[in-house]
Amino acid sequence: MTEPRQLYIGGGYRPASGEAVFETRNPFDNQPLATVQIATEADVNAAVSAAQQGFALWSAKSGTERGRVLAKAAALIRSVRDEIAQMESLDGGKPLSETPEADVDSAADCLEYFAALAPSIGGERVDLGGPWFSTRREPLGVVGGIGAWNYPFQIAAWKAAPALAAGNAMVFKPAELTPLSAYILAEIFTDAGLPPGVFNVVQGDGAVGQMLTAHPGIAKITFTGEVGTGKAVMAASAASLKHVTLELGGKSPLVIFPDADLDSAVAAAMMGNFYTNGQICTNCTRVFVHADIKQAFLERLIPRTERILLGDPLDPKVQMGPLVSPEHHAKVLSYIEKGKAEGAVCLTGGGTPSDPALAGRAFVAPTVFDCPSDDLTICREEIFGPVMSLLTFTEEDEVIVRANSLPFGLAAGVMTRDGTRAQRVAARLEAGVVWINTYNITPVEMPFGGSKQSGLGRENGRAAIEHVTQVKSIYVEPEPLENPYQ
Repeated sequence: MTEPRQLYIGGGYRPASGEAVFETRNPFDNQPLATVQIATEADVNAAVSAAQQGFALWSAKSGTERGRVLAKAAALIRSVRDEIAQMESLDGGKPLSETPEADVDSAADCLEYFAALAPSIGGERVDLGGPWFSTRREPLGVVGGIGAWNYPFQIAAWKAAPALAAGNAMVFKPAELTPLSAYILAEIFTDAGLPPGVFNVVQGDGAVGQMLTAHPGIAKITFTGEVGTGKAVMAASAASLKHVTLELGGKSPLVIFPDADLDSAVAAAMMGNFYTNGQICTNCTRVFVHADIKQAFLERLIPRTERILLGDPLDPKVQMGPLVSPEHHAKVLSYIEKGKAEGAVCLTGGGTPSDPALAGRAFVAPTVFDCPSDDLTICREEIFGPVMSLLTFTEEDEVIVRANSLPFGLAAGVMTRDGTRAQRVAARLEAGVVWINTYNITPVEMPFGGSKQSGLGRENGRAAIEHVTQVKSIYVEPEPLENPYQ
């Protein structure tokens, strides 16, 4: 990609009005992939104006018409599945063994789901005996989407699908570390018949995101990212009372009871710590294992962790690629060193891998710590890397208190063969998503989001429609109105 990538506004590419650019690099070899133009305030204004014009056309269409476009977009995504998957692996360092299913298929599934849901979005009639009320569920207008770098294509689709199904338009800003696949989605929407301006892409860092949150023409912000930035987005949105959906970080617990299937428990812990190079907000980075099975659990966990194949993410056999950037790599390594300094026992990993072919690159060996206390920094703060903190418990009530002790509440997991216990513990865990005998499964049919400081609102499922629409009540009086002032 030798030419600077432009912005996507009003159904096509257009150059940014300023000269500022940034580079996006391949995390595997740190070589530049593309130069991307940064949007100015004038460009954001132009994108919002285009979205407002597109909204007027798009919101006037029936749900069936909107669903038809989204369904075609899903089919087009599937037709270039390999191209998108490779782009995600190049731009983000995620292994190609993951990206076709976890990134591309998930995005297409989301568009298909909301395409089918679009015709049913509506209100209800309330019979009051004579007069009656009806309600309309109406789109909000222009939605500003701010994406995260770990699942760029999937997140763009997850934010766009419900918003567009309900009749909104969108201005989307990808994360600057992984900006490229949003262009593919924008092109696909246009090819599928989306009117110009209904989906726009502006590029840049947090300053461009701040332009979106401050813009008076944007009715809602939907943001995925870390907690501190989410609080800033919410505060900025308050000035104009924007609707806000926040999908933020976590420090999720996985509770493994003594009757759990150990192989399944190991699989869940590994999926919840090492998938996507450990860079998933829902990851169960606090693994609570009952004391009675701790040794047996470790005898299965450590050898399997040490067999994870690290390497070039474009190699289909590779199971873990590099972290997203040298800066993030250094941050994760600093957490590992802090864990050692505070008394955590490193059972495997604990730094860069020993393979000389990976030397000097942004790799972190899959790491497991045995932690003597919940108070360690690595047990309290989100690391966003392949670092598992193992903790021991003996009583159910005790572990629930410990699992709920942090200000996060995104996800949690329970491993047990006892169905009654599973449901009881799931009900008591303070999390927006709880998995029983599995982990990190996110079907688009189910609502997704957090509690406490892990977020507000929900993505996916029918619940997502409530967050991209507003309800209008309409009163109908069938009889002549009596004038009380005669």
